Amino acid sequence: MTPPSSEWTRRLDVDFSAGDEQALAQAYRSFSPLVFSLALRSLGDRSAASDATQEGFIRAWRFRAGYNPEAGSLPAWLLGISRNVVSDAQSARQKRNRIVHLAHTAGYPRADENGVDEIESVANRVVLDAELELLGEPQRSILRLAFCEDLTHQQISSRLDLPLGTVKSHIRRSLTALRSRLETWNAAP
Repeated sequence: MTPPSSEWTRRLDVDFSAGDEQALAQAYRSFSPLVFSLALRSLGDRSAASDATQEGFIRAWRFRAGYNPEAGSLPAWLLGISRNVVSDAQSARQKRNRIVHLAHTAGYPRADENGVDEIESVANRVVLDAELELLGEPQRSILRLAFCEDLTHQQISSRLDLPLGTVKSHIRRSLTALRSRLETWNAAP
């Protein structure tokens, strides 16, 4: 791939991978219009394309240690990351559309035995699933085993081949983190 800017050099590839913020700024000036255009073409929404462009550069900077200037140019690497960001955005959009569809096809919200309507229940499950994904491993697996499969701490310890104390610590810390994030989410307008 030929960079759209004649200002870009192999030296800037090396500088970027070494963490030079000036190289990041130059990369953004040089390649953000291209990344934005590709995101816009795929997502069809300027706001979503702008978000995807920004996220692509954030990921590139965060994971710059994984970039090898000898293996390829920064523009090509950026486009690969941007494709992943766009794919993630499309998946998130499809998930939101499914939730909206479920909410609309359910008709009027009906309350369950606890007084929680179906739409709120779906939203809570989606938020909880997203929060569990943020925990990472092994915390995500431990909480799923504990609360979805209703396994005891000892059973989880055996299944995952982890010390019992480690399982208990992961559960305690994970629940504390989830509580904090969910309280923040529920406090949002």
